[in-house]
Amino acid sequence: MKNENGYLQLLSKVLFKGQLRSNRTGTNTLSLFGKQIKYDLRNGKLPIFTSKTVNYKMIIDELLFFLSGSTDTKILKSNIWKGNTSKEFLQERGLSYEEGDMGPGYGFQWRHWGETYEGCNPAQPYEGIDQIQNLIEMIKNNPYDRRLIVSAWNVGDLSKMALPPCHCFFQLYPIPDTKEMDLMLYQRSADMFLGVPFNVTSYSLLLYIICHLTGYTPRYFIHNMGDTHIYENHKTQVSEQLSRIIFNEFPDIELKPFTTLDELTEDHFIITNYKPLPPIRAPMAV
Repeated sequence: MKNENGYLQLLSKVLFKGQLRSNRTGTNTLSLFGKQIKYDLRNGKLPIFTSKTVNYKMIIDELLFFLSGSTDTKILKSNIWKGNTSKEFLQERGLSYEEGDMGPGYGFQWRHWGETYEGCNPAQPYEGIDQIQNLIEMIKNNPYDRRLIVSAWNVGDLSKMALPPCHCFFQLYPIPDTKEMDLMLYQRSADMFLGVPFNVTSYSLLLYIICHLTGYTPRYFIHNMGDTHIYENHKTQVSEQLSRIIFNEFPDIELKPFTTLDELTEDHFIITNYKPLPPIRAPMAV
């Protein structure tokens, strides 16, 4: 649990034992179903895989984008949403949004659940249900509550999204006696080579943020995956990653003080001792 061996073991299992399946992208996958990996975040560790370089600055940028409630992917510093919010892709989905508009996806559901979506630049600021702020208050006031859940899977809005959420909902589990907290994610679709390394670091960072705002310390990130897959055109890259021998621990993380989500910037994250092997490039299926 303290390193990425569990991830690499599952990556190998999908590569050698996965079922061949078709999907909406037109690129077949090797797939297994219903997998779980548990990551240890104690002692200030942040799961960023070291068997290949993971650009954690892109992950922080995307997570802050989600937490802001924004849906305009043009404000991101990277192009990770470019393919899924291109004019061509949006038209194929039957959506008339301007290019870069992801629709009422992750951040919108986290911070504005229930609002009628009117594009990424509405005439009036969105309101709705702020699931993240409600979650923080619930943890502070009733840490034993079994409803500490945030959902991005809003069935009524799925047809309005550029891409229905892959990481659908997460649940928090505070332990008041030790002031530790776990986060468990359910991800319906898990791209093991490109997507999962991002998801693991992103939701671990989210746990650090919520812990900071509620007076807890992170313990475990538990990652539940439905369709757990490798794209066929990633097999060479996966084999290269599996051939590498790693000895490095996860890096350390420290958060500079902040009191509200609105204050949070990329400068609040201090990540040290990250010692990865070189990156391995692969095309993203859109």
